[in-house]
This record gives sequence, structure tokens and C-alpha cells, in this order.
Amino acid sequence: MAPVLEVNGLKTQFFTQDGVVKAVNGISYELNEGETLGIVGESGCGKSVSVMSLMRLIPMPPGRIVGGEATFENQNLMEIDDDEMRSVRGNKIAMIFQDPMTSLNPVLTIGKQVSEALELHLGMSKSEGRQRTIELMEMVGIPSAADRVDDYPHQFSGGMRQRVMIAMGLSCNPQILIADEPTTALDVTIQAQIVDLVKKLRDEIGMAIIWITHDLGVVAGLADRVAVMYAGFIVEEAPVKDLYGDPRHPYTLGLLQSLPRLDEERGRRLASIEGLPPDLIALPEGCPFYARCDYRVDRCQVDNPLLEPVAPNHKVACWVDVTTANPTE
Repeated sequence: MAPVLEVNGLKTQFFTQDGVVKAVNGISYELNEGETLGIVGESGCGKSVSVMSLMRLIPMPPGRIVGGEATFENQNLMEIDDDEMRSVRGNKIAMIFQDPMTSLNPVLTIGKQVSEALELHLGMSKSEGRQRTIELMEMVGIPSAADRVDDYPHQFSGGMRQRVMIAMGLSCNPQILIADEPTTALDVTIQAQIVDLVKKLRDEIGMAIIWITHDLGVVAGLADRVAVMYAGFIVEEAPVKDLYGDPRHPYTLGLLQSLPRLDEERGRRLASIEGLPPDLIALPEGCPFYARCDYRVDRCQVDNPLLEPVAPNHKVACWVDVTTANPTE
């Protein structure tokens, strides 16, 4: 498959009174046509900042994209001007945000907010945009869409507001849909409905998806490939079955061991990862996971490993082979 997006060495920092926050530290990955890439990691690891950087939505100041490229349709999204970026954003690359209540304008009707992108990017008239909005609302499973198109966000439940956000994201048939923790604020039943809806729409429309989450359970049923982030770095990247069946980074191991499983004996205590992530203003010289790692060796404290292949399509940034607990070199 041909990559629809290539990210290479992306770095984003925030310049604050306390110091420079190194939020994203040179991450690289590819997104193929029709593929779903899950990006996982705990809060503060740089997941959301990395995709906001791709969309050029980082507040400047204090934020700044200080390095790297993101190639889409033979253009570097980091270098094109603001007008060109606006023609990409929402049209060719769309984004669903975490909290639909704060992402939707409370004083505009749902119909107005969805049709705005159709009028702007596709040149539809108001009546055409309204009709297409009703079709999109029906497509994402909002009942009585024609009767609800003039309702306001507060008249919808949390799950229905998230469906509206998905309709907005899909309105221009984007090549890439970025979903930034879109099910976090929803209960588990609604979460499952939203995930099933996105899978169904992905198969119908054929778009590529970047799904940002800290929920490894959601990723297991949705993603084709997973990138695990820690302290602004990608520490492991693999096809979803390989990542769950043969995790090769101590952090990934720790995340998976903290999940409850149905195929294990009753009474087994869930593992936890002791300690806290490093301060992004004062990152350590070596591996950022060193202080919390059960597999660490002396080299880990002074050298931060690069993301290197350990198996076909499987990359890990670690000086230790966790399958043997021996150093890799």
C-alpha cells in the first residue's frame, strides 16, 4: 500500500516561563491508504500534540513546531502557507476532537455547523448543504435527522454530539480522519457504538484513520497498526496482533499487564508501572523510561535508543531484548 501521509522527525515544543516543554521529540511514521493507525500512551505523552501539529493547530505562542516534515500529496504540511493549510484542514484531513460539547459552538444549530464545511470546501449552496447535512446525520445514526437539523448542541446527548462530530469530519470525504480520544467522555456502551460506527464508515468510504487513545482495549478491535508513545517519543510500533502477542518494549509490556483479561486465572493482581513519567522540561539524557523500567541496564541511563526494526514491520526503541532480558548488543 502507498503511504497517504509520511511523518518524519516531527518536533514540537512549548516555550514557557518555567522552561522549554519538549512535548514531541522527533517522531516518524507512515499512514497507508485505508489503514487505521492507533497511537497510544498515558496522558501527557504527546499523542494529541503530535496530531495537532500535523493540523497546524498548535497555539503559537507558546507552542512551536521546531523540526520535522509531514508529507501529504507531495507537500510538506509544515511549510505550506495558511491559506493552503485551510484548504487541507477539514477537507482532505479532518479531525474529531475529544469533547464534543466544547468543540461544537453552543449558539449555532447543528445544521449550520455541519454545512459550513460543505459550503466552504465544496462550494455548496445553503439548501444543498442542509440536505447533505441531513444525509450525513442519517449516515452516522442520528434518528429523525430532518427534524433535528435545526437543534442546538445542548439538545443532544453526549453520544449523539460525538456522532455529529463524526458527521462533520466525514462531510468532505477526507482522505485522512484523525480521531483524538473521541470516546473518552462516553460510557462504555456508547463507546462501543461509536467504534463500530467508525469501523463501518471506514470500510464504506475507504479513508485512513489515526486514532488517538489511552485505551488499549479500543485499539485492539479497531487498529491495523499501533504506535506506542512515551514522553514525546515513539517507543514501539507494530501491527496490532504483533504488539499484543509479542510486545518488545518494557513500557508496552507494562501497559498490557495492567489490563484485565478474561483468559487468565481469577485472583491474579493487575500489574502497575511504578513511578511517574519524566518532566518534559528536563528530559533525562538516556531512555526516558529508565527510572520506571524493570529491564534497565547501565547504557539506558546515558543513551536514548533509536526506533529500530526487531521483526518484519515491528520497531522498538530499547537496548534490551525483553524476551530474554539480555542487552541487544
